[in-house]
Amino acid sequence: MDLLIHDARLLTMAGPAPRRGPDLGDPKPLARGWLAVHDGLIAAMGEGDAPEGPAAERVHAHGRVLLPGFVDCHTHACWAGDRLDEWELKQRGATYLEILKSGGGIMSTVRAVRQASEEELAAGLLERLEVMAREGTTTAEVKSGYGLTTEAELKMLRAIAAAGEAAPITVVPTACIAHAIDGEAAAFVARTIEETLPAVSEAFPGIALDAYCEDGAWSLEDTVRLFEAAAERGHPLRVHADQFHALGMTEWAAANGLRSVDHLEATPPEALRALAASPTFGVLLPCSGFHVDGRYADGRAFVDAGGAPAIGTNCNPGSSPCLSMPMAIALAVRHLGLDAHEALAAATVNAAAVLGLGDRGRLEPGLRADLVLLRHRDERQLGYEFGGGHAELVLAGGRRVAGG
Repeated sequence: MDLLIHDARLLTMAGPAPRRGPDLGDPKPLARGWLAVHDGLIAAMGEGDAPEGPAAERVHAHGRVLLPGFVDCHTHACWAGDRLDEWELKQRGATYLEILKSGGGIMSTVRAVRQASEEELAAGLLERLEVMAREGTTTAEVKSGYGLTTEAELKMLRAIAAAGEAAPITVVPTACIAHAIDGEAAAFVARTIEETLPAVSEAFPGIALDAYCEDGAWSLEDTVRLFEAAAERGHPLRVHADQFHALGMTEWAAANGLRSVDHLEATPPEALRALAASPTFGVLLPCSGFHVDGRYADGRAFVDAGGAPAIGTNCNPGSSPCLSMPMAIALAVRHLGLDAHEALAAATVNAAAVLGLGDRGRLEPGLRADLVLLRHRDERQLGYEFGGGHAELVLAGGRRVAGG
């Protein structure tokens, strides 16, 4: 074996995925256990004293918590420029939608991304991924969406792929080609559907597709047109919905088998129940509420209705400048109505299932050795303490990427 971690509290998250209902809050712990890593995989694990035998490295956990690496299933971590001037406008009273409608917000980052080279985009993303790794993230989804032309969207997706090849963690790209409406482009919606979508399908077949359905962005009708065309090309579908206004997209997504609905801050109770009764995930993004307007999804109602929740940072330069999944967990406990164990399942096993990754998010022999050894002996500290520095050791595919 390559590495043996012993005398640890193991949060295995074992069992079927995704987690719902009462199972969500049961991390299937081993109070005192060990785990062996070989060739990037979990080779063996068990309770009690670790077996004797050769190991390239032995890590004595001293009772600290070992859990699956965090899966950040919703980020916009590839961008250029910054939004510091807009942040000052917000501090003076401007709202997010006012900034967006005036040509700022997403469109200000779009202009910066169009001017940036593919290499500059990849380098900036790689820096952020390295920070994420230090916080315990071992898999990160990264969306395009700051290009909004065929050429710029493809440039972003190539940059995401390049950064993923160099990154210490797994990167899962998503084509968010309907992230905003470019008001300066003629027939923008038609061009996106008829030109950008086919080009993305050819260059990145099977990639998940995403859209932002919101007042001032993509309408329900236009989003449905895009998704129907994308489904014919075999793309899994995800959607930003109900961040500020409920336009009916959550109900449509639940009825039409979308992979996830993300945000849900403005979702009415009946739509939340419809989503919970469907196979579609609800991805909750509390860092946005913290940074934008203090509004949060009703995670408690969603879980109690039987829904499958996941959480992500929504890392982006405008509404969520956060690279830390532990921060998202701490906010989920404070503002989404989840307890610490539910939030941990939403950040690991369920978040991996959102991305269609069955080889991680749990501690079981044969799965990827994506692991975080906390400095805590009680995992509830992740919901209680905020501010960073939780990870003592981070392994991604059995490779040490942070700590120790």
